[in-house]
Amino acid sequence: MKDVKCECGHVNPHGTILCEACGRILEEHEKEKKLVDMRYEGSARRSQTYNKTIVDKVWNFFSSVKVGVWLIVITLVASALGTILPQEMYIPPVMPANEYYEDQYGWIGKLYYELGFHNLYSSWWYLILIASIGISLVICSLDRVIPLYRALKAQRVTRHEGFLKRQRLFGISEVTNLDHSYEKVKEKLKAKRYNIREEEGNILAEKGRFSRWGPYVNHIGLIIFLIGGMLRFVPGMYVDKVLWLREGETKVIPETHGEYYLKNDRFILEVYEKDKDKEVFDAALEKTGMVAKNFQSNVTLYKRKGEAIAGEKPELEKVKDYEIRVNDPLKFESFALYQVEYKLDELNKMTFALANKQTNEEYGNLTVDLFDPKDKYDLGKGYSVEVMSYFPDFEFDKSGEPITKSRIPNNPAFVFKMITPDKPEGEISFVAIRQTIEPFGDNNYKIAFKGVETKNVTALTVRKDLTLWIIALGGLIFMIGVAQGSYWTHRRIWVRRINGEVWVAGHTNKNWHGLKREIQAVLEGTSIKEPLDQTENEKTA
Repeated sequence: MKDVKCECGHVNPHGTILCEACGRILEEHEKEKKLVDMRYEGSARRSQTYNKTIVDKVWNFFSSVKVGVWLIVITLVASALGTILPQEMYIPPVMPANEYYEDQYGWIGKLYYELGFHNLYSSWWYLILIASIGISLVICSLDRVIPLYRALKAQRVTRHEGFLKRQRLFGISEVTNLDHSYEKVKEKLKAKRYNIREEEGNILAEKGRFSRWGPYVNHIGLIIFLIGGMLRFVPGMYVDKVLWLREGETKVIPETHGEYYLKNDRFILEVYEKDKDKEVFDAALEKTGMVAKNFQSNVTLYKRKGEAIAGEKPELEKVKDYEIRVNDPLKFESFALYQVEYKLDELNKMTFALANKQTNEEYGNLTVDLFDPKDKYDLGKGYSVEVMSYFPDFEFDKSGEPITKSRIPNNPAFVFKMITPDKPEGEISFVAIRQTIEPFGDNNYKIAFKGVETKNVTALTVRKDLTLWIIALGGLIFMIGVAQGSYWTHRRIWVRRINGEVWVAGHTNKNWHGLKREIQAVLEGTSIKEPLDQTENEKTA
């Protein structure tokens, strides 16, 4: 497309409505309007000029404010739907996610999972929505800020008569003592911090141009904010996982690549007592029976020495001891471990005895580690017990078969094979809490429950966030743009001499009443008349 050359000699890009230099109207249909459109200084925007190639169509699509608003609305609706049911990271690891959602929430849960809402914020289509908002912000900004900057930079002091006449504030005066009035006007404009440019006896007074860039500074802040949000899905940039740790247990800390380990030395729970604590807690204590005053994990942080060798226990070096409380995390490198939850008296070990059903004579005890049971327990003298099946969280399915809901020993059950000298082929017994089944008829021997060992379990959130400073920077830049566009205005006053008359025109991007008062104060005491608001004249007419 060819550029358009104005009578003043300035070459404007194709699609320009007002000459960037003198303001002369270049489009014929614009000459019929009472006032000129100063939204983008009448400059040519790419989205309104070209629409032929696929690049043009993509550019025009994303440059639309309506498209950007709809993308934000769709993203907000999707984010809201993602809060209806818990995300996959927050559901208990009792069964596969697809089964859990259907089991807990029925067909709604199944649909929720199939549509990908169970892992919404890292799903591919949600990331595409976020990226599309970012693309829309970039293209919207470039489509507007570049021509606006070019037009403001190229503007001349002496503007075309048609440009001045079609400004909202415009007036013509016949002045007798012109030089004196001009000097007084310039003096008052400088006092009001206007930047004054003169050319052939004409004046352009301007201030607050930087406020025009406020919306685009907002866009930059939002783009940086979105980049920070998307970086959370880059491995190693953001970690938010839960580590369950039993007393005495040592585990590798997630996302540390096996370098750091944590041992739960002791879990402490303190509760409010009705007689000792303030009366303000009495109502809560009567209602719930127990209110936690403090719960903490006394832990030891270890660091692996040397390289990890598969199949071998790592050699650990103690880093430090720490007491993790709510809002008092253990911090190391870029990680922080927060106290978030606990579980008291979780089953840890169960002790049984092999006994004769008739005489109750016992032939030895076996202690089963519920997290690592052995396949066989030798009791000596020809007596032994084999663990044929183990169901940590036992229940019967619809067909009556025993299954486990999770790997956590909330309701342990066993299928034991009891081998004795008089029954070398063994007897089968199904043993659960308060339940014993002998599937092949009456047995001569039984597994008798002797005792149980429990442990307290603590839940720690492992958190790492290398994107926080990026998100904070984006938020700061956004707020700077808000202040820049909200508390300052771009104001311009043109004063031109034409055939012994003085033409005065004014424009602002907002707060016209403030500009009127300022022009009135500047022209006060001179023979130059205050310009009229042509929109008010139209209403009167």
